[in-house]
Amino acid sequence: MSVAARRNPLLTLGKYAAILFYLSFALFPLYWLLKIAVTPDQLIFTEGTALWPSTATLDNFTKVIWQTDFLRFFQNSLLVSLASAAITTVIAAASGYAFSRFRFRGQKLVIALMLLTQMFPLLMIIAPIYKIVAGLGLLNSLTSLILVYTAFNIPFATFLMQSFFDGIPKDLEDAAMMDGCTRFQALRKVILPLTLPGLGATLGFIFTAAWSEVLFALMLIRSEGSMTFPVGMLTFVSKFSVDWGQMMAAGVLALIPSCLFFIFIQRYLVQGLTSGAVKG
Repeated sequence: MSVAARRNPLLTLGKYAAILFYLSFALFPLYWLLKIAVTPDQLIFTEGTALWPSTATLDNFTKVIWQTDFLRFFQNSLLVSLASAAITTVIAAASGYAFSRFRFRGQKLVIALMLLTQMFPLLMIIAPIYKIVAGLGLLNSLTSLILVYTAFNIPFATFLMQSFFDGIPKDLEDAAMMDGCTRFQALRKVILPLTLPGLGATLGFIFTAAWSEVLFALMLIRSEGSMTFPVGMLTFVSKFSVDWGQMMAAGVLALIPSCLFFIFIQRYLVQGLTSGAVKG
């Protein structure tokens, strides 16, 4: 705490009040999600504005798990997100290292082309992507989503990993190679352990992007057996009604893997974000 804050209690109180307001604003949608999820169907509209239902129930969670295809959607999303995050992180680590440590002809052109891919809106390229996937015979398959998510996330992940490699002195590799290591051994034994925060940050970003993506999943997947969670949520919407209770319960359940994943990598994620912001 700064000296000015210690001398002025009102300033300290104002900071804590601002933090509390921000947390309340950010967490309120999650609270409302849980509130609707435990509200009985007959009370959703009669007690819709109440802070908490007069009677709470877990029936919506039971119905979602045992009477719908949610577990299948959940499994598909988990498979696609983990596979996309893992493949993208491996490729981004290799390409980020190459951009950071080597200089080659056409390097600036390659970087410009990678940046160019991030400038086009998805709605502009969804039709060509659909035609390519259909031509490969990959429609209604999770493989198509993994390939598309990997391809679209590689440029961002590459530049993110490059920033981490740029922050590691080249002298460490030179010293390792002088001691008899090959470049690959120096990378594996010296550099990669130092970039674990960057790998964790990249893995977290790609996992989140793949887990919540809906446009490609909606266009490339038609069969219910291959639907991911965001598309599967649409099954709770019928022609004349919406099953709000089950939809919100499914949303609460879908938060579990994301929370567990980020709890697992939070140490690397925080270190990666801070180390990637400051080089040297």
